[in-house]
Amino acid sequence: MLVNEIFLSIQGEGRTMGLPTVFVRLSGCNLDCRWCDTRYAEEGGSELSVEEVLASVKGYRARHVCLTGGEPMWHDQTPELISRLLDEGLQVSLETNGSLSIAGLPDHPGLMISMDYKCPSSGMEERMLLDNLKRLRPKDHLKFVVADREDLERAEDVLRKFRPDCPAIFTPVGGLTLAPVVEFVLGHRLEVRVLPQLHKIIWGDARGV
Repeated sequence: MLVNEIFLSIQGEGRTMGLPTVFVRLSGCNLDCRWCDTRYAEEGGSELSVEEVLASVKGYRARHVCLTGGEPMWHDQTPELISRLLDEGLQVSLETNGSLSIAGLPDHPGLMISMDYKCPSSGMEERMLLDNLKRLRPKDHLKFVVADREDLERAEDVLRKFRPDCPAIFTPVGGLTLAPVVEFVLGHRLEVRVLPQLHKIIWGDARGV
């Protein structure tokens, strides 16, 4: 599998925000979101086996591992890597863009799926695989990165129509401008979490932290 970087940091997004986490960032993505903040992961990296990735992750001696990208589900070996990490007793989170099926992933309590729904501002909404929404479990979460009111209204529509069996998260494009998102959520009485990107508060746009 083509690995862009492996590093230890804290989780900056989602339900496990703030926890020390080893990140395995895989290269390549099948989408091209207008506001993507990891363009450097679209290409490059090193070809590593599942065993090599596993050895690198274990070297950090952390309990939590996050597979991110790029798009991890674009790699055929991702389900195998997840299974091996779970066999080691690690807590695994998978960040996926919602356009590729999550049907083949292990149904394991140690795996948490963080799945995006790409709103209109991304330019990729038509690529969403709606069947994925019914596969999310209470342990998972559905994330909407929102740039404007149209995005917020679309996110609300998706939640009300599909009623996924997991928490929802709204995060602003750029990760920091929270007030308009909070005002919308409160005004529409939505049961969602409004979260920043913690790593950007701490380190800005620095890579590998």
